[in-house]
Amino acid sequence: VQLQASGGGLVQPGGSLRLSCAASGFNLNTKAVGWFRQAPGKEREEIVCIENPVGKTAYLDSVKGRFIIGRDNDKHTVYLQMNSLKPEDTANYYCAAGRICASAPDYWGKGTLVTVSS
Repeated sequence: VQLQASGGGLVQPGGSLRLSCAASGFNLNTKAVGWFRQAPGKEREEIVCIENPVGKTAYLDSVKGRFIIGRDNDKHTVYLQMNSLKPEDTANYYCAAGRICASAPDYWGKGTLVTVSS
């Protein structure tokens, strides 16, 4: 059983990235999936979580209007579309899966690093 976030990289301020979360060993379509991030020297914070089959939690205030979570059920993945990126978005981004968004995740993926810099 494994969860993996991908799609990170170096992007200029104002740019966009699309992160993807994929699972092996279980069907991600049947789980609630959350995106988290942790910047160097800071606490981990939850960005948003998408329920199964529908619904989502509120977005972290600092990303509202810029980030979008969604499912690609055909590919059994969950994405995080990140637009208008800012240097303060620089962090390791993680996805996690569980039964519902309100409960602690059962699975954590390895992170993908996002660096926003000119």
